[in-house]
Amino acid sequence: MNRTAKVFLVLALVAVVAMAFRVSWSALRDIARATGADGTAATLYPFVVDGLMALALVAALVLTGEARTFALKVLAAYTAASLVLNYVHGLVPALHSPSVTWMRLAAWDPAHWALVLLATSLPVGSIYFGSDLVAKVLHHRPTPQNTQPCGERAEEAAPSPHTLDTVEIDRAPAPAPEVPPLPVREALAQLTAYADGMRAEDPHAPHTVPVQAAHPGDGVVREEVFEEAELERLRQDARRTYAESVQAARPLSARALGEAYGMSESWGRKQILAARDECDRPHLTAVPSGTG
Repeated sequence: MNRTAKVFLVLALVAVVAMAFRVSWSALRDIARATGADGTAATLYPFVVDGLMALALVAALVLTGEARTFALKVLAAYTAASLVLNYVHGLVPALHSPSVTWMRLAAWDPAHWALVLLATSLPVGSIYFGSDLVAKVLHHRPTPQNTQPCGERAEEAAPSPHTLDTVEIDRAPAPAPEVPPLPVREALAQLTAYADGMRAEDPHAPHTVPVQAAHPGDGVVREEVFEEAELERLRQDARRTYAESVQAARPLSARALGEAYGMSESWGRKQILAARDECDRPHLTAVPSGTG
């Protein structure tokens, strides 16, 4: 539908609502006078009832989820109440008099009491429900559109990030390998020296690589390499978690990402920047060469 048609549709709706309000205005004004309202209060009474109906309709168009259901319930309740009061106005001829004063709305007492309770409770309900609807609209945050930074939508949910305990366990250094006892090391050295002596006689024999003795710092180097590998795996998991949260239209903040992996906010910000760089980086695909 083009813009002109939309504008015409909205204007037509406003015209219909305005005419319907004018028709209902006389009935609600006479009902308010019959329940004891003065001239000013009776004139404003239709705005209280039908005005809240318009407010609930606008709120239902803006809100989503449970808040939208609540707005529709308020709209349905006030529509039914306005319908009942207009129906009573059509049944009681005395309400059509220009000088309507306090009078009975029904011959049966329970029906009269119920109608008076309905008519007098609508203004109070308008204050309560109207304030609630306005508060819901002001605090409503529209759902952002799904963004797909890497071109495809994740079919599976993002894995739950590691907790602090899991990270500490994963980052625990592995035990250093046991060093063979000294007699075995000496025997290995003797065998190597004997083999080198045997190969020295043959000029065509390949050179052997001498066996180096284990250094006491080798275990520390292995531990540092292992820790660095675990930290890199942790960074990759954090970047993947952020990318999947963006694909799910719920991007994590730097603080939330850092806390999820037991790190600081600055660490989480670095992983977010790295994940964005990976998504912005062009992906190269191999093109098969044609034969001609």
